[in-house]
Amino acid sequence: MRKERHKKNWNEIKTNDSWAIFKIMGEFVNGFERMSSIGPCVSIFGSARTKPGEKYYTLAVNIAEKITQHGYGIITGGGPGIMEAGNRGAHLAGGTSVGLNIDLPFEQHDNPYIDGDKSLDFDYFFVRKVMFVKYSQGFVVMPGGFGTLDELFEAITLIQTNKIDKFPIILVGTEFWGGLMEWVKSTLIDAKNISPSDLDLIHLVDTADEVLDILDKFYEEFNLSPNF
Repeated sequence: MRKERHKKNWNEIKTNDSWAIFKIMGEFVNGFERMSSIGPCVSIFGSARTKPGEKYYTLAVNIAEKITQHGYGIITGGGPGIMEAGNRGAHLAGGTSVGLNIDLPFEQHDNPYIDGDKSLDFDYFFVRKVMFVKYSQGFVVMPGGFGTLDELFEAITLIQTNKIDKFPIILVGTEFWGGLMEWVKSTLIDAKNISPSDLDLIHLVDTADEVLDILDKFYEEFNLSPNF
C-alpha cells in the first residue's frame, strides 16, 4: 500500500512539473513583450531592508535621479528599501520607473514609485533575473544581502563566459564593497581562479556623479547603442 501511494504521489509531482513549463513560458512571454517597449534602462540593486533617510537610501535616490535625467529609465526589483529608492529617484525626475516584483516572505511588496504600466509580477526568480540582464544597460549595485550578491555574481559570470554582451557593473559604497573586492583580488586572482581582466567592467565608487561618468564613458568608448 505504501509503495503504491508513493508511486501515485511521484506521478503527481511529475505531472505538476510538466504543467509548470507553461506558467514559466507565460512569464517569459509577458516579460519580453512588456520590457521590449520600455527603452534603455539601468538596474539598481540593493537591500530591501534599507530605510528612508538612511545614507544609502538617499544616495540611491540621487543616483536614480541623475541617471534618469541623462535619458535612461530605472529598473528595480520593485520592493522596499534600495529598490524603492531607485524607483523614487526615477519618479522624482519624471522618467521611466520599472519594478520587477516577486512575492517574498516578510520583505517584498511593490513600492508606490513604479509607473502604473511598468509593474511586472513574477513567481520565478530565474525569469525575473533574465529580465534584469536582458533589458539593462548597466547594473548599479548598492549595499545588500544574499539576493544582491546573487544578482551581482550572476551578471559577472554571464559576462565572463560571453553569454551576454558586456555592460558596466558599478558597486556603490567603498566602505561596504571594498573588503569583498580586496578578497577577490588577493584570493581569486592570486589562485588563478579568475583572470585580472574579469574585473575590468567592475567599478567601485561612492558618488552619483561617478556612476554617471562610468556609464557615459562606457557607451562612448565602445560606441554601443541600446540593446533593445
